[in-house]
Amino acid sequence: MRKSTIWLLACVMAFAFAGLLFLQVKYVSIILKKSSEQFNETVKRSLHQVSKNLELDETREYLEEDLRREDNNYLRNSQNPEEITQAITQQKLNIKDADGNNIMQIEQLHSFSQKFQPLSSLDKKQAANNIVGTSHDLQQSLKYRLKYQGDLMQLVLLNLLNTPNQKPIQERVDFKKLNNYLKTEFINNGLNLPFIFFVINKDGKTVYQSGEIKKEPIASDIITYVLFPNDPPSKQNYLKVYFPTKGDYISSSVTFIVPSVLFSLILLVTFIFTIYIVFRQKRLSEMKNDFINNMTHELKTPVSTISLAAQMLKDSDITKSPDVFRHISGVINDETKRLGFLVEKVLQMSLFERQKAALKLKEVDANDLVISVANTFALKVEKYDGTLDVDLQAVDSSIYVDEMHITNVLFNLMDNAVKYRRPEVPLTLMVRTWNDNNGKLLIAVEDNGIGIKKEYLKKVFDRFFRVPTGNVHDVKGFGLGLAYVRKIIEDHKGTIRAELGPGNVGTKFIITLPLIKS
Repeated sequence: MRKSTIWLLACVMAFAFAGLLFLQVKYVSIILKKSSEQFNETVKRSLHQVSKNLELDETREYLEEDLRREDNNYLRNSQNPEEITQAITQQKLNIKDADGNNIMQIEQLHSFSQKFQPLSSLDKKQAANNIVGTSHDLQQSLKYRLKYQGDLMQLVLLNLLNTPNQKPIQERVDFKKLNNYLKTEFINNGLNLPFIFFVINKDGKTVYQSGEIKKEPIASDIITYVLFPNDPPSKQNYLKVYFPTKGDYISSSVTFIVPSVLFSLILLVTFIFTIYIVFRQKRLSEMKNDFINNMTHELKTPVSTISLAAQMLKDSDITKSPDVFRHISGVINDETKRLGFLVEKVLQMSLFERQKAALKLKEVDANDLVISVANTFALKVEKYDGTLDVDLQAVDSSIYVDEMHITNVLFNLMDNAVKYRRPEVPLTLMVRTWNDNNGKLLIAVEDNGIGIKKEYLKKVFDRFFRVPTGNVHDVKGFGLGLAYVRKIIEDHKGTIRAELGPGNVGTKFIITLPLIKS
């Protein structure tokens, strides 16, 4: 797959994810906005009912007060207060004769259901005349009473229009009753939340506050409603309500927001990891192809050389010359070693494919192992007029390792020091061992060669990676040596890191391995 195709797929996936994330955010914001509007509408509906209840209480109070006052005035000014009181309140009338004896009793005048109790057969005519007169007087009294109460109601309405708004709001409202009204209406509308309310007078000053607010609320979170809507606009008082837990209440209504965010994060991480793996595999594939091309090119030379030498050996004249025969045999031997080296590189690559090396572990003294490798490598260093120093500071040097692989690790590091030396400067190579405070053995291989740039110090251990040097490659390689070193060290439960040498000259590799006692 071409890199442009991978980038195109990555862009499409990124666009799709961004669109999905935008739709989720938009949908959640719409739901939160609708929930907030519904919450405010419910609160305003509750405040409307509370305001209506306050107006009814005030109307009832004025009506009872005026009726009580006018009733007293009426009864005090009436000509026959006892008779009217009996007729209206007791709804009973007794008719007496000249001697003071009851001749008839009338009950339940308001329903016109009359009971006659004759007292004497000789006075029926006189009783009938008394009943008609009394009934007429009572009807006239009721008509007067009805007209008077109508005028009284008009007077009460006039007082309600003019008198209440002249009073301070403190005298018109019982704040404890107002708090009970608010709590009742909020619970009836499903808002069982703590709240704080303010009463603002017509001058804009707060005359009552039900509680303290810990932090400054947002203006949109305070809901305002007119306390008495029928008052003149210039004399209106206001009721403001604030819910400290409004945000939590609205957020709790959107129950899916937490799993939505969680799944979005999982999708984002999966998307990034997938793109990373695709590019990494693409890079490894390119490096592997380069390795195969280089390996094929390198194999051609020794094979062709050995083939040519074999053909030359068939010539009888050459076999008669010992010097020529010795030279051709040396060429075949050198090229065979070179083929063995290339085959070893292929085996190293197969080692990475198996993911785990088959280690033959045994107890080894690291100091003895370093001395053995140094003695073997000393001649190669001296060939380039270099020096090899060994500093064995490790007191405890017993490790449990595969001797062959650890020997190859040290040879690879020293061989790199020789390969990447500076031609104009004599090579200086140092191998040192010591113990740290964590019960580990450390082995350092340090040189004064061309070194590695700081940005490549961690990448040099990747498979097929070679430090960029433009189009010039003075040293042949496949980018597997240091990758092999890191894998072997990690299979031994150790670590390896690369650092710049002293004075930023050369390279220093530090190996950390666990001791047997650890």
